[in-house]
Amino acid sequence: MKSFIYHNPTKIVFGKDCVKESLAAELSHYGTRVLLTYGGGSIKKNGIYHTVKEALQQAGKEVFELSGIMSNPRTTKVREGIALCKEHNIDFILAVGGGSVIDCTKFIAGGATLPDTVDFWQTFFLDHQPVMEALPFGVVLTMAATGSEMNNGGVITDWETQKKLSGYGPALFPQFSMLDPTYTYTLPREQVAYGIVDMLSHLLEQYVSTPDDDNVTDSAIEGIFKNIVRNGRKSMEYLEDYEARSNIMWGATLALNRSLGLGKDQDWMTHALEHALSAFYDIPHGAGLAIMHPAYLRWILPNATARLMRFAKEVWGIEQGTMSDTDYALAGIEALETYFKEIGAPSTLEEVGIPKGSLPDIADSCVRYPTAYSNLTPKDALAIYESVYKK
Repeated sequence: MKSFIYHNPTKIVFGKDCVKESLAAELSHYGTRVLLTYGGGSIKKNGIYHTVKEALQQAGKEVFELSGIMSNPRTTKVREGIALCKEHNIDFILAVGGGSVIDCTKFIAGGATLPDTVDFWQTFFLDHQPVMEALPFGVVLTMAATGSEMNNGGVITDWETQKKLSGYGPALFPQFSMLDPTYTYTLPREQVAYGIVDMLSHLLEQYVSTPDDDNVTDSAIEGIFKNIVRNGRKSMEYLEDYEARSNIMWGATLALNRSLGLGKDQDWMTHALEHALSAFYDIPHGAGLAIMHPAYLRWILPNATARLMRFAKEVWGIEQGTMSDTDYALAGIEALETYFKEIGAPSTLEEVGIPKGSLPDIADSCVRYPTAYSNLTPKDALAIYESVYKK
């Protein structure tokens, strides 16, 4: 196991009715002027908005709102939020939503502390400066997927330049996150499936990496992965299964609270391949990952055979029998792909409406970096995209 430092200051409040019972008390520790950030109208239809507003009122807060945060949040929305924070001297931001709302909120919080002459996109994304100062913010989670509720990173898209990039910093941990599994009941089945794909993909980025030793986090990933697979099936069968949805929600948080990659190099190339796709065509992140992760694992299989054989055995319970090592490793990848299909995720780029003629441009724009198992060229990225264009 490699050396590491781990620190996570986010307070998690988990369980049914936790928002009703605890949000006002958590808010009492912060200033009076709050920016409430959220997406579309779903939280108003399902009653979450009303519950949150009651807590804000109970805590004596003056509330300003930023709505309309989109999937794959964009630079324009972040800048809109930064302007509101500066105009109204915001003390605290409360994000109500899933990963897109939380990621957007993180960089609003960071950008609000920058001078007016400094642009958050240039500073945090193009210049890769970590966010060292930010307004305090909290989360009311409504979708289990990204783990953004307990980590210090996020992803923003600049639609004009078709770049979807990651940023991070020690100031981007939420002060607290409220996780009520019942808040996920009203999600469309498709979004539940994409959330499951996202959390499993996060686990794989950390698991399929070196060193390939007897790492305690590998064993933890295998257990959490199997739990999510089981409870993902239950969730897709019955969307209001509390035990299944609570396991899924906590599993998503654990999958990317940065504890499971400790002592590992980690990979994240599948995410880079997907980010290039959704920067061009705004497809759901989970849909893109369902297509790209099996494809990428097939690409690195010659260099990651031993790791993928362990994946087949420990996660999927497949016995090698007379299979060659390569076929055994491939069986694990095929089991993953079959599961994604089972829960309703796509397996080809054609299914999500990406034209084949656009793939060279997407491959050229893809952020690439050396990993333990690959050092992709644009030609390699294009070959991976083309391998899953149509089946």
